[in-house]
This record gives sequence, C-alpha cells and structure tokens, in this order.
Amino acid sequence: MTDWLDEVSWDDRGLLPAIAQDYRSGEILMMAWMNREALALTVEQGRAVYWSRSRQKLWFKGEESGHVQHLHEIRIDCDADVVLLQVEQVGGIACHTGRRRCFFRVMRDGQWQTDEEIVKNPDEIYR
Repeated sequence: MTDWLDEVSWDDRGLLPAIAQDYRSGEILMMAWMNREALALTVEQGRAVYWSRSRQKLWFKGEESGHVQHLHEIRIDCDADVVLLQVEQVGGIACHTGRRRCFFRVMRDGQWQTDEEIVKNPDEIYR
C-alpha cells in the first residue's frame, strides 16, 4: 500500500504550498508552506501545522497568538503540488499583521492599496 504522503509532489526542498481557506465563507486567509511532517501532523492533529522557512522549524499555527486553525477538510490539487486546507480560524485573525487574512492589499490604479483594517494590534498579540 502506498503512503498517501508519497502521492504528494514535493518541491526540490521537500515543501508544498498550503492555502488556508475559511470553511464557512470560502475566503482565502493565507498561504504557507508544509513539509512532509507538517502535513502529516495537520491530518493527525486536526489543526494547521506549517513549515517556517525563516525559522527552519515546524510552526503550529496559533502557538504564540492563540489563533489556531482547526482543520475541517483538506484537498490536494490535480497536480498534487498544492494543498487547500478548509479551516475554522480561531479568533478571526489569520495574519501576523493582526488582520483577518494575509491578502489585504489589492492592486488599484497601479498601486497596492490596503483594503482591510487591523482587527488587533500585533504588539498585543505577540509579546
């Protein structure tokens, strides 16, 4: 029997892009990276676990902020090289900037413009 993790098309660094989507609204909250261990832990624990490229370690979403992502469903795309996590975002904040989602800037008139307010000051979230 083939391990389901072997069916994933990992990149040359052993990573896979993971998109987190609100399971109720369908809103895209964020994108992060997963390695084999992070994906296995996400399925095993029922909560989002990512790989931090900057810290070179597992990142249990919400470990510092409390903004955990509870997994409702996981899907893989047709090329098996991107996963979609449908999650419940605890606390309503997915972004380290204190916003609901990481995709808060939109291209308008040739400029990136912010279209989403900060829900909570990041200084109050991360100590």
